[in-house]
Amino acid sequence: MRTSAYNGYWYARAVCDETYDTEKLARHMSEHNTPYSPGVIHGVLKDMINCIKELVLDGKNVKLNDLAIFSVGLKSAGAANLEDFSVNEHIKGVRLRARATGELSSSALKAEAVMKQLTQYSTTTESTAEE
Repeated sequence: MRTSAYNGYWYARAVCDETYDTEKLARHMSEHNTPYSPGVIHGVLKDMINCIKELVLDGKNVKLNDLAIFSVGLKSAGAANLEDFSVNEHIKGVRLRARATGELSSSALKAEAVMKQLTQYSTTTESTAEE
């Protein structure tokens, strides 16, 4: 049973109507006055993704200007003192972090985002945006 004072309140959430995979992103990019084919762009993007994974797993941060800084984050339980700390016992998870940077900073994103009220609300992920 929920006991929060805010139980039943309505909150905003982002709604996404489509997801672009790497191949679809490459096709989209090739339509922006570039001499490169979708295949060439797709290959470069795949290589970039592999390199970002490699560098992040090696403890490096990777900054894509005006997009994000990628790094590894940890979920860790605390230990009362250093002698009791164990990597195997206290690290509970590893995750990829992406922090907005430059022209995609949180404040810039908020300023450029388009907000719309939905005409239908539901508890599922399918909602209809107001035209």
